[in-house]
Amino acid sequence: MKKIFYILSAALLLASCNFLDFDESSSQYSREDMYKTYSNIQKMLTNIYGYMPNKDIADVSSALRDCGSDDAEYADPEASVQRFTNGNWSPLQTVDDKWSLYNGVRSANEFLESIQTVDLSMYQYDVKYQRWLEHLAYYPYQARVLRAYFFFELARRYGDIAMPLTMLTAEEANAIEKTPFDQVIDFIDTECSACAAQLPTTYVGLMDDEIGRVTNGFALAVRAKALLYAASPLHNPSGDKAKWQKAARAAKDLIDLNQYQLDPAEKANNYLSPEVIMAICRSESQSFERYNFPVRFTEGDRSSMAGTFPTQNLVDAFQTAAGYDITLGANGWQTADPAFDITKPYEGRDPRFARAILANGMPFKGSTIETFVGGKDYSATRSELGTATGYYLRRYIQESTSFTPENTVTNKHQWIVYRYAEALLSFAEAANEAFGPADASLGLSALDAINQVRANAGMPDVEASDAAAFREAVRREWRVEFAFEDHRFWDVRRWNIGQDVMGQIDGVEIVKSGANLSYSRKVVETRTWSSKMNLYPIPQAEVFNNPNLTQNTGW
Repeated sequence: MKKIFYILSAALLLASCNFLDFDESSSQYSREDMYKTYSNIQKMLTNIYGYMPNKDIADVSSALRDCGSDDAEYADPEASVQRFTNGNWSPLQTVDDKWSLYNGVRSANEFLESIQTVDLSMYQYDVKYQRWLEHLAYYPYQARVLRAYFFFELARRYGDIAMPLTMLTAEEANAIEKTPFDQVIDFIDTECSACAAQLPTTYVGLMDDEIGRVTNGFALAVRAKALLYAASPLHNPSGDKAKWQKAARAAKDLIDLNQYQLDPAEKANNYLSPEVIMAICRSESQSFERYNFPVRFTEGDRSSMAGTFPTQNLVDAFQTAAGYDITLGANGWQTADPAFDITKPYEGRDPRFARAILANGMPFKGSTIETFVGGKDYSATRSELGTATGYYLRRYIQESTSFTPENTVTNKHQWIVYRYAEALLSFAEAANEAFGPADASLGLSALDAINQVRANAGMPDVEASDAAAFREAVRREWRVEFAFEDHRFWDVRRWNIGQDVMGQIDGVEIVKSGANLSYSRKVVETRTWSSKMNLYPIPQAEVFNNPNLTQNTGW
């Protein structure tokens, strides 16, 4: 049987309270002790995996980063995630502060230095000895890719970053200078390419059949993602086509592995899907459902404002099943689709809609969602613990989770880090900017790539005639294909479109009169946006510690 590789919390192992250095003597084990046995070496590598960032905001239970985009609103108006959108954000009041990823970088650097001198020859007569050596041969490459991934996560937040490749003393940590963003990406490109050549595509048949470890596919995925960001308008304002070409080729390298395939089934919480390249597997929990179920299904187990609520802005991005746009305007639902029934606006939509969003009239847990005024899931105010937008979250929800006292059910969750559809859309976006939508000089055209993703979802082909029209089509595709998979928040920034989309978010108000329903658009929140928000502020404490870490522009 395949074994899931569960990532432990880094706090359970050798974690540090500092970011760029730590005192190994504070542990009950010395560094030498930790590298004397295979099991301890394995724990040291697992510790590095433990720093992989979540999709939510660490200090706000259940708040997906999408709440900091135009795709969602968080229930609690005072939660720290609201700083992304109300302007109350600064180097002293940070949100999603991942400067702590330097703990992961430090752990990787320590591991890479220590494993060079590992000697397990005293166990050479153990029946597991040869298997241990086979495993250890992959460990440094896993650690190097994880370190590159941490650098990417830091760089997409902060831009230019410190990039230590060795363990630092406190003095060195407080003097290290920033590495320019493009040089960080160049390192990730080179490092992931080198490691991909040494890593297996799967660990089935290796490493005790564990799933969830770094493969050559994930190494190429990190590389492709980093190069796509480097080519995007935020970091490539001149539109340098060479950067787009490089990003397109990197995505094509991943596609050409021929190891992954699109999956018409749901990928969320499905680590066995042939589309999933990397997922983080978490242990059993009810917390995500506690805060995101419509409140009546929590059986009184939720007492505070919480939950990620999709916006009408996002709903408008989902076309009809025939590929026509449909929006909720001042005069109700508007679409050019002659076959669409506007009295049933949530039926006959792009099938991905029902996988991401719970809307009025949809079935759920043997009941029907009622978000019309006075319905079972309607909320006039946030304090009633219902939806602020008229919609509930569906993505990642484990519907079988139960809070019924006599029959509680708890489920595991698997958060997708990267799946094959992302490689196709990365290629589609980059190839369009580099060569145009129909050019197939790399063996695949941008149109072919995007239409593979759409066909997998049961949607008709895109027929964009020029690069500008295709650009709009692929940006829509990113939004609907990856709704609530931690993309939109970052896409708004890398495309530098915050000033266009972040000003206002809307919801829906539904009024029932007899058997008839009327729909009207309502303003949920007016938001604050500034171009400085494309990058995070560096925590002020770090700037105080190291003056070479100059603050990002505008902060």
